Amino acid sequence: MERRARAVRALLVISVVLLAAGCRQVGAISRFSGQRALGHVKALCDLGPRPVGSEANLKAGDYIARTLEAYGWAVEFQEFGYRGERIRNIIGKRGAGPVIILGTHYDTRSVADLDPADRSGAVLGANDGGSGVAVLLELARVLDRSATEGVEIWLAFFDASDQGELSAWPWCVGAREMANTLSVRPEYALVIDMVGDADQCFYYEWSSSLWLLEKVWRIAEGKGYGQHFQAEYRHQLEHDHTPFFQWGIPAAVVIDFDYPYWHTQHDTLDKVSADSLQRIGDVLETLLEQEPLPGTVKGDQDTTTSHAK
Repeated sequence: MERRARAVRALLVISVVLLAAGCRQVGAISRFSGQRALGHVKALCDLGPRPVGSEANLKAGDYIARTLEAYGWAVEFQEFGYRGERIRNIIGKRGAGPVIILGTHYDTRSVADLDPADRSGAVLGANDGGSGVAVLLELARVLDRSATEGVEIWLAFFDASDQGELSAWPWCVGAREMANTLSVRPEYALVIDMVGDADQCFYYEWSSSLWLLEKVWRIAEGKGYGQHFQAEYRHQLEHDHTPFFQWGIPAAVVIDFDYPYWHTQHDTLDKVSADSLQRIGDVLETLLEQEPLPGTVKGDQDTTTSHAK
């Protein structure tokens, strides 16, 4: 009887060990987390407004670079001067093969020129300058290694994007520098911005490559996010995708441009939703892991490249 009891106890111990191992294995599978992404937004907001040339801008860039390196991405800096300011693009790279650029800007506007009450202060940029960065950093953490077996992914963080029309600055200075100095021709450049609004809704942007928008929107629809991705045109913007498009590179921007706190001092952390970050993160993770190249689903034999609109 004692021997039988010992055998039963041994089996129970083994079962517990196997169950624990199974739990660890499941837990080790990292997926995109909107809550983790929101943590990055908070970290950036804790630095304060991050306009070009500011100490907070420099710290934000350092934070981005450290995070990319911690997740195993090779980090490159593209530094140049513009109107007496030091501009620094940051690029995380992984993989080998055709290049795909997924980009966002990390600088914030130095003047809240659309604030209805006080235009004297800077923009904190929780959504505009924070949310896109947060999504790309969380993607850097969770992106499966298999996603870069046949492609080279660049996570690009542009500086000096958001000073347009202030003191005669143009828009998209950092993105334009990158587009003008590319040594390879990317398959496409997909830019995200203002993606964390709690009242999230994306529309097609007129100057974007239609096939690329359709690819993103189809993934979103398949995930049940159709109400947040409306397949109709609403805005035409000069944005960080524009310089790439002007060089004939397929490019698109995914942006919730109806954000009511744009370029005001009310663009604060409380306006950003983890659920909204989760949705866009889920879509982009699927894009990069399953359908990274134009016109294909990963594993298909058809590798025909679609043309820009």
